[in-house]
Amino acid sequence: MAQFFKPKPNKSKQMAAKQLFDVSDIDHLGAGIAHHQGKIVFIAGALPDEKVTAQVVEQKKRHAKAKLLNINTASSHRVEPACPYYGQCGGCDQQHLDLTMQRHYKQNALVNLVDKMGQMQADEVEPALVGEPWHYRRKARLATQYDRDQKTLALGFRAQASNQVIDIEQCPVLAAELSTLISPLKVCLNQLSARRSLGHVELIAVESGALVVIRITQALDESDKQLLSEFGQSHKVELVLLDEHAELEQLNGEARLPFYRLDNQCQLSFSPGNFIQVNGEMNRKMVEQAINWLDVKPGERVLDLFCGVGNFTIPLAKTGAEVVGVEGVMAMVQQAKVNAKQSGVEQVAFYHADLSADISNQKWLGRIDKLLLDPARAGAFESLQWLKKMKPKSVVYISCNPVSLARDCAPLIKQGYRLQKLGLIDMFPQTHHIEAMALFELD
Repeated sequence: MAQFFKPKPNKSKQMAAKQLFDVSDIDHLGAGIAHHQGKIVFIAGALPDEKVTAQVVEQKKRHAKAKLLNINTASSHRVEPACPYYGQCGGCDQQHLDLTMQRHYKQNALVNLVDKMGQMQADEVEPALVGEPWHYRRKARLATQYDRDQKTLALGFRAQASNQVIDIEQCPVLAAELSTLISPLKVCLNQLSARRSLGHVELIAVESGALVVIRITQALDESDKQLLSEFGQSHKVELVLLDEHAELEQLNGEARLPFYRLDNQCQLSFSPGNFIQVNGEMNRKMVEQAINWLDVKPGERVLDLFCGVGNFTIPLAKTGAEVVGVEGVMAMVQQAKVNAKQSGVEQVAFYHADLSADISNQKWLGRIDKLLLDPARAGAFESLQWLKKMKPKSVVYISCNPVSLARDCAPLIKQGYRLQKLGLIDMFPQTHHIEAMALFELD
């Protein structure tokens, strides 16, 4: 019988040596960029113009990742993070960089990605859309974690690349009324007999009021429901339970869907599980800019793909254009129809379709004047394969992932479009996340 040598695990494997690095730039994920032995080295937490000590923790063929150990020479743009949980919580990762430079590096990263990956250069790089740097999130999902030894429930955000929940008392990027809820809500949840069976907690603050949605994995008894109802009444928030079948149970307040407003005539309702933009101020600015960039005229036919509950579709229809909204989630399509009606819009139609599949036989697909896309992080590559059928004169693409935006330039180039405008939307200050808007024109 043949025998094969199997080396024993090397238990004394040495860690990489500590090294000095000169940081020259920041990548689109917010990591510092250095160069060493012909490789790019990404160092999370390091800033340009800094000399740092770091330890390589991952080697690839053309790049490496290193763990920041010490800042030997600090950047003049380094600031003290405002959040006491910074560095533990996996939410914000750019609080150590001053706000002006956060936006500067995001804009640069966006332009460079579209240039290098997308092979397109914008005729105009527009000034970034900006808003409040703190207390801007009107919607957030907090995780829970039950400690069996201490018999307590932690409430907070997960640590970076970990399932561990960082127990928090407040959050400076959440809307103030949501941030102040965290500590008393945690006290209330720890009084529940079913606290070990609680899932995530969603906090929402929109024009209809504040809402707390608690995911449960088993039914709560009446005493637990009473505690939560009393909490809602004393803190002037609505308490809703969400079970494993996605059924909602209202514990207090008016049984209605939450809603937000874009203006006095445009009110959009949504279910707690629906996607909405978490930064209300920036959403209003983004919708206004998208309509301005498309330059929609009365009577034009406009197609809004990935339309959600009508965030862009309904304001577009108020211009007098004929607008079609298409969304992949049926419940959101139905809600968009309700939102159009309650906003007094008639010349709009909504359809349900899988926009990652073959849409060539969809009755709404055909010649249009203007196209707007607001896809998820995966982008809109499949939908853009049908540009030849649509032939829009103008395309506005809103992106929450500059990598997929850059990739999606290929079908636009192929069909003869040029990138007229490109700009950053600073939707998530204090984080590396890049939201962008691009305007493509048919030559």
